[in-house]
Amino acid sequence: MRKKTGLFLGLLFMFANGIAQQKPHYTQYIQNQFILNPAIAGIEMYADVKISHRHQWVGIDEGPVTSYFTMQGPLGRVKDKNIPTTLRMPKGDNPRGQEYWDNYKSSDAHHGWGIQVVKDRTGPLSNLSAQLTYAYHMPLNDIFNISAGIGAGISQLRLDPSKLNFATTVDPAVYQTNIINKIRPDFSAGIYLYSSGLFGGISAQQIVPSKIEFADNITRTINGKTVPHFFALAGYRLLVAEDINIIPSVMVKYVNPAPVQMEANVKVQYLDKFWAGASYRHKDGIAGMIGMVVGNNVNIGYAYDYTTSGLQTYSKGTHEVLIGFYIKNINGESCPRNVW
Repeated sequence: MRKKTGLFLGLLFMFANGIAQQKPHYTQYIQNQFILNPAIAGIEMYADVKISHRHQWVGIDEGPVTSYFTMQGPLGRVKDKNIPTTLRMPKGDNPRGQEYWDNYKSSDAHHGWGIQVVKDRTGPLSNLSAQLTYAYHMPLNDIFNISAGIGAGISQLRLDPSKLNFATTVDPAVYQTNIINKIRPDFSAGIYLYSSGLFGGISAQQIVPSKIEFADNITRTINGKTVPHFFALAGYRLLVAEDINIIPSVMVKYVNPAPVQMEANVKVQYLDKFWAGASYRHKDGIAGMIGMVVGNNVNIGYAYDYTTSGLQTYSKGTHEVLIGFYIKNINGESCPRNVW
């Protein structure tokens, strides 16, 4: 068996036994927190569509590649009385300057809906998942809202035998098994707290473990299960000048039995039209990102990760592209009101 094949069978063993992270990583999660927390669904007045593609560890053959599509928006929420009818102001004024945030009011109670489709591939292994989500948002006072959300769907872990290259003839049971190609239920849940400046939430993905089996030869079967992934995220928006916001945030991720992973992120926005940021993942890597808004309905982001772990020698970095669209943006908002 070639080294490459042995490597990916080893990855399969780790996946099945919960040793490695089973859900993909995202650098620009701060641009689309909905991908981590279903409680975000419906947080703004418009439907928010996000499409992303991530190529991780470029230079390593068959490294992880992740693509996703998400769409979420309010349910039956035509207009919120607490939001101005328009954000367009005379030239030279920032629609999201000090005056806007001084007059910020919490949103009325409302519902939200969402869709998530994620395709993640590493070598011969691929995982396709799809979920429908629901969230309910309610005001706590004039400044704070809280929301709770759930997601339900399916996932399918597959093995592509055409990518398994063996140096010698091997029994077909090694590479033609279909045990792993089963559709399994997939559930997520989360809570989110937000205001004009503070935001944060906790969420869990893959919360109901399901069994995974794979026969790696005629005498041995790998048994394992999917494991829950837990996320905690918090941040704060600082208006440092009329045209400039700085948003620092932190995220903590836990997947048993792996160590807790911590990530720090800072994002700088100018006129709510352009942004740049950086992040640091403990003992794993650093990243930079940039983005801009085109008109009031399209936003584009790009991130580059530099690996600092043991893969640094082999990896040429990670590229991630994110494109977003606002649908039924009746207020002409160029920047989200509650999620930055």
